[in-house]
Amino acid sequence: MEPIIRLKDKKFKLFIPEKEIVAAVSRMAEEIRKDVGDKNPLFVGVLNGAFMFTAELMGKLNDYYEVTFASYSSYRGLRSSGTVAEIMPIQTDFRGRMLILLEDVVDSGLTMNYLLPKLKSEGADDVRLATMLLKPDALQCNLKPDYVGLRIPNDFIVGFGLDYDGLGRSYRDIYTVIE
Repeated sequence: MEPIIRLKDKKFKLFIPEKEIVAAVSRMAEEIRKDVGDKNPLFVGVLNGAFMFTAELMGKLNDYYEVTFASYSSYRGLRSSGTVAEIMPIQTDFRGRMLILLEDVVDSGLTMNYLLPKLKSEGADDVRLATMLLKPDALQCNLKPDYVGLRIPNDFIVGFGLDYDGLGRSYRDIYTVIE
């Protein structure tokens, strides 16, 4: 745990230590387990940011669940571009199944607001959203994730899968930009 890190032209300070993240993910795993019961959901990690969250959550669920990945993007640098690009759609047949999308952070909400109804219209029986982090003050639509790890302010963050222009994803703690 470093108190300050540097990525390209920005400095970041420690914001959320790994133990808080892991505790939040453990709580989410219990909520999900209770909700899905004996259903057979398909968990979809949204790349690139949610790879660490997906691994942590699936390890806490520690069950027979199926997991796959998809990639959508709306970010350039520190800000959302406002348009969603589908880079890699879900490769597994999900028609008639419950999907649980695993997102690293929901800020504007635009990507998930686009994706949730799209997947439902493509045949998913039920589509739910689990996000490690939620920035309620940044939401630009009426999106309500089903499972939320931590609610945070609208600061730019890196670590635990989140990046700044591709850097910083591998830190186990989360850092916030120092302006």
